[in-house]
Amino acid sequence: MSVNSSPALPHCETVTLSPGSPLPDWLLNRSVPVKLNNYVKHWPAVEHSRNSDRSLCGHLLQFYTGEPMGFFFADSGARGRFFYNDDLTGFNFEKVAADLGLFLKKLLESTELNAPPGMYIGGTHLQHYLPGFCAQNPPVNVPSGNVRNGLWVGNRTRVAIHQDLPLNIACCVAGRRKFTLFPPSQTPHLYIGPLDFTPSGQPVSLVDLHNIDHDRYPLFEQALQHGLLAELSPGDALFIPSMWWHEVEALAPFNVLVNYWWRTTPAYADAPVHALHHALLSIAGLPAGEKQIWQDIFNHYVFNDDAKSYDHIPPSARGILGDMDEDRARQLRSLLLQSLQR
Repeated sequence: MSVNSSPALPHCETVTLSPGSPLPDWLLNRSVPVKLNNYVKHWPAVEHSRNSDRSLCGHLLQFYTGEPMGFFFADSGARGRFFYNDDLTGFNFEKVAADLGLFLKKLLESTELNAPPGMYIGGTHLQHYLPGFCAQNPPVNVPSGNVRNGLWVGNRTRVAIHQDLPLNIACCVAGRRKFTLFPPSQTPHLYIGPLDFTPSGQPVSLVDLHNIDHDRYPLFEQALQHGLLAELSPGDALFIPSMWWHEVEALAPFNVLVNYWWRTTPAYADAPVHALHHALLSIAGLPAGEKQIWQDIFNHYVFNDDAKSYDHIPPSARGILGDMDEDRARQLRSLLLQSLQR
């Protein structure tokens, strides 16, 4: 049995901070999403959006370098859902490069159509294409010098349930956004698609939140029991902890969002997904008994936080078991490269 509307879920916690104030430690240490009411209402971009869509377009274009940007296009039959085709051999959209001014012109024109095509710019590097934006719209103060900010512009579109490694602050500039969120623990119930063939870089759930096929995806009901909602209006922001699954739905004919991704780990730390890929190569196909052995070994060396685990080894002799730093990370990469080239 299927349902034809989004499920009713509880809303995540909502707090009010002074607009533009530093993010407090209690928030940054939270393991669940938190909505921040009116946190970026002081941005000129938000003021422009309240005046009109065209006013905001003019504000964005004054910072534009003129370099073509990638945007996604899907015909009206996709109903704004950017996803795979029916047999997962391709996708139901195209990605093309275009001038931002032309894209915004087409987007404004689409607001007058009864069945517009799906159009959006997704995750574009704001600092690269609109370098002056942050001078007038002060960036969110996050505790990291390595911050990536993204620009999202489009009409009524949906990005499938996915997760991101970095922490995330999503700031609604224009229109409205609805986030449907699931904790990382619900991965077994989300029916995740391919790891290496994805719509936009991250694996996504195959479940359509607007048309849930409970017969095909029976465990998804368990994920719904842990789901949360967050609805953003212009000026609102949402803190999303690392690896929380989320669908993002743009609800208005014209929507703009700016987000900030950052990591708290050192720059030399590799992405954990690389370890997953190597484990698929070297461990996933082992007999069950051997897999259990390696699970125990990983628990001992990786997931065990006992600081005394290596006390029996003199610090000078611990090698790659010693405290991680840039030199030791370089040594580990060298070992990995040698093993992969055999």
